[in-house]
Amino acid sequence: MVKDVDSKIKRGKGKKTRKSSTSEDGDSSSDDLEKGTPDTSTQNCCIYSVPKALVEISGKKWFEPRVVSIGHYNCKNDAKHKHLQVIQKHKQKVCRSILQSHAGKSMEIIRQEVGQIELMSEKKNDTAFLKMLVLDGCFILELFRILGKSEPKKIESDHPLASVACAIPYFYGDLLLHENQIPFVLLKKLFETSKMPDEDYPLSLLALRFFNKVMRRSEKDLEEMSEKVVINDSLHLLNLVRSSFITPDLDKPPATVKKTETVPAIYCITKLLKAGIKIKLREAADNFLAVKFNEDNGVIEMPKITVDYFMHSFVVNCRAFEQLDNKSSKHITVYAYFLDCLVNTAKDDEYLYEHNIIDSYVGKNSEVVQFINKLGKEMDVKTNRFYLYDFFRKVDARYNKTWKKQLAEFKHRYFNTPWSFISLLAALVLLVLTILQTYYTIYAYYHPK
Repeated sequence: MVKDVDSKIKRGKGKKTRKSSTSEDGDSSSDDLEKGTPDTSTQNCCIYSVPKALVEISGKKWFEPRVVSIGHYNCKNDAKHKHLQVIQKHKQKVCRSILQSHAGKSMEIIRQEVGQIELMSEKKNDTAFLKMLVLDGCFILELFRILGKSEPKKIESDHPLASVACAIPYFYGDLLLHENQIPFVLLKKLFETSKMPDEDYPLSLLALRFFNKVMRRSEKDLEEMSEKVVINDSLHLLNLVRSSFITPDLDKPPATVKKTETVPAIYCITKLLKAGIKIKLREAADNFLAVKFNEDNGVIEMPKITVDYFMHSFVVNCRAFEQLDNKSSKHITVYAYFLDCLVNTAKDDEYLYEHNIIDSYVGKNSEVVQFINKLGKEMDVKTNRFYLYDFFRKVDARYNKTWKKQLAEFKHRYFNTPWSFISLLAALVLLVLTILQTYYTIYAYYHPK
């Protein structure tokens, strides 16, 4: 069944140089990825298998669920994935609860309605497959309805989720894994089918509120983002949350690009500082992609980014999606490359930490550097899709102004701290005294009294 599922909802455009990881039955999926475009039944659903090359770069653990399996992962019943079956057993109870209290319909009727979705039309007679999607969809919706409202509900002791409440912190990351997705159009269908009279908000807003427990954005911003992503109609939850960060105020890729132009690059923080380019926190922005460069004073303004398990997982999986989905923008990939350019050593990371730009919860500075460098490794973005192109160009132009760089390097070396200034001043005083002493010695020799 897994192989058939993969061919229907899981394959999409991939790079010919990228080889996909094997599917659950052991067969290579690289042939499907190299076809170039999804088949007719998958035009609005891009749930891909992560290529082996990306898995090796980032690490396998960032693409596998820790507690809850969604979609094709339900087919993994071996001993290695036994831990995923704990939550799996509770999905039946959650699904029954939703069907009874919200939809008032049987599983059979819901399966038939799901089978009518154009995306699922070829699978309408596959009872096991549709049941799997309905179970997962109902489970996700119940999580959203309890924890995704502006005033989250308390999980009652008799609710099916009460016994697994301790695992909820892990759900945020697991539901945004690249391969751990189901079509968003399916979630919308289930939401509309089970909608209650007081639920006068779109599913996209409910979902964004749920994930906001770990992203912490304002309610106003969430409402604006929700309206935007409804128009764009996301493919799945990972793309919904990813798209919410791609706001109109971000820099745009260059309108025209010469054939000889390549993806730009900038130096690391240590070298930028020596050239007089400083980096400070952009306090007004809560979108980590909104990086700006002030040409007047040569300051890079960066919004704060929290480097914890969730954000690590989110960025890695967004990057995988952007590399595999040819239609998507490459914002997360470009940002990862930007961080990789900035941070080469623990000293670079320490600067960002001291200036409150990075909140790190992954360990020592060296571990953060390693994480950032892996993010930017083997980036594949064309210049005309590089949203920070003008930013890089301006920073590089500022750096290459030699006289300013030399002057700034002098200031950085001798005026960076009070002690360095005092040392310079002491050296100058000592030099002056030495010159005076030499002068008077020579003067006394030629003009003795």
